[in-house]
This record gives sequence, C-alpha cells and structure tokens, in this order.
Amino acid sequence: MVLRRIIILGVPAILLALVISCKPLDKLIQAEENLRWEADIQEFDSLNAQEFSDENTLLVTGSSSVKLWDSIHSDLMPYKVMQRGYGGSKLSDYNLYAPRIIKPHTFKAIVIFIANDIHGGDDDRTPREMFLLFQNLVQFIRSQNPNTPIFWIETTPTPSRWHVYKKARKANTLISDWCKQNEDLHFIPTQDAFLNQVNLPDSSFFREDMLHLNRLGYEQWSGIIKTSLLESGIFP
Repeated sequence: MVLRRIIILGVPAILLALVISCKPLDKLIQAEENLRWEADIQEFDSLNAQEFSDENTLLVTGSSSVKLWDSIHSDLMPYKVMQRGYGGSKLSDYNLYAPRIIKPHTFKAIVIFIANDIHGGDDDRTPREMFLLFQNLVQFIRSQNPNTPIFWIETTPTPSRWHVYKKARKANTLISDWCKQNEDLHFIPTQDAFLNQVNLPDSSFFREDMLHLNRLGYEQWSGIIKTSLLESGIFP
C-alpha cells in the first residue's frame, strides 16, 4: 500500500499515515525518538534560513555517512551541494523532520542515504516497514518538490552490520523495484562495489568502526553517485 501524505486536524502526516496503513507500523515512532535529534534539526533550521539552492544544487541528505562526508563538496564537483546529514537517523524520525530538512527550494536532484532502520538492534524495522516509510518520505517530497528527481542510495554492506545485511537486502529490493516503476525516482546500487572477491564487505573502505566510510570509501561512493546522476540525465 502506498502511503499518502494527509493532514487532518493538525495530526502529523507520518503518524496518521502509519496508523491508517497497517497496525504493525503505528508504534514505529516513539516520543523520545522524535526529540533525539532536535539540536541537529535546529541547526538545519538556521542553515535553511541562510543557504539557498538553485537549479544546479544537489541536496544530499540522510544519516551520519552524509554528515561525516567532509570532502563532499570537492568529491561531487562540478555539482553544487547542500549537505544535510544527522547522527544515526532512521526513516521513522527522518519522516517527522523532513518538512524542516527538505524545503521547497529549487534543486537539481535530492540524494538520500538512510541506513539505520536495520542495524541489528531490538528496534529494527522489517524490510516491509522500511519500504513503507520510504514511500511516505517520497510522497512528502513530491507534495512540495513535484518535479525534482529523487535518488536513494542503497544500504551499503558494511563489516559491522553484515550479520543483518540479508534483511537490508530485502528492503533494498523492495525500494529498487518501486523506484523502477516511478518517474524521476532512482535507486543507486552500491552493493557490488563494496564487496570483495569472496563476496564479503571490503574493510579497506571503512573506518575502524567498520561502519562509516573512510576516504577511500567516500571516493568509491562519490564515483557511484555521479555515475548514476549522469546516467539518469542529471548533468552538472
């Protein structure tokens, strides 16, 4: 079921959509999770009042892999980049914060990477739940940026989360298949580029925590992203 963004009597759209869609999703959003990243989002509020995009700007947004990408502006040249990444964001809290992160600016494209919904914890989402939350995020973006191409970066296989990558791969497949059915919605595959010759995550691309990318990993990532942009016709 595709979730629809609806506002009734001031009820936040994501909460309403989750309740309407199916019972298992109505507990995805916890009160403490809603507030956890408020300081980061307040910083985005300030940045959005100061920074302005144009038809050559990529909005690159999502979780810590985006936040920690300190070479993003040079790596993605000649594109102009607006960087909006925070902590360990999940699709559940990102959906709540989306109206404050993704403003109705002009963008060449919106590039998203959020990979913490399936991390091996007790609060993991199912692949289906992650897919439904992704659909809801797309519906929100389309409500105010109807013609902006959206690119979703595949959950990258990492050594520290390899034990749950089978579940992440299922979510990747659901999202990829749906992207193929929708105009201006693109899936950026990363799996093959980050596996070694024996089909395990290549540790040379990661920091000591074996989760976040190192310089070599970001070089690999940026090459994949720019190739996907060019292949889709999103030229600098």
